[in-house]
Amino acid sequence: MKIHLTSVFVDDQAKALHFYTEILGFVKKHDVPLGGEHRWLTVVSPAEPGGTELLLEPAAHPAAKTYRDALVEDGIPLAQFAVDDVTAEYERLRGLGVRFTQEPLEMGPVTTAVFDDTCGNLIQLATEPK
Repeated sequence: MKIHLTSVFVDDQAKALHFYTEILGFVKKHDVPLGGEHRWLTVVSPAEPGGTELLLEPAAHPAAKTYRDALVEDGIPLAQFAVDDVTAEYERLRGLGVRFTQEPLEMGPVTTAVFDDTCGNLIQLATEPK
């Protein structure tokens, strides 16, 4: 068994697609209209185009807003992305205007940082020990 797909609820799929591809560097994999304003919209890592897909899912359900708001209020990231060097990625993303809620922080063998994805979520970056 392996993880094939996971999702983040987003306020605006077009805005999320721009942020996750143009700023974070993911690649669009699927973009299928679902009727109305919503789409089946997934992105993947360019390093693993056949790997786990991230669904940029509309946050239309009322429970999604309550859940996301509670996580943000408590400073809890919705998801974590692995990077080779958190500090370097922090500097790159700050240079692109990304707002961080936690600067790089060494936590034992792991370094983390947390940013606002502009779509209603906090996302954590982590560098695993080598």
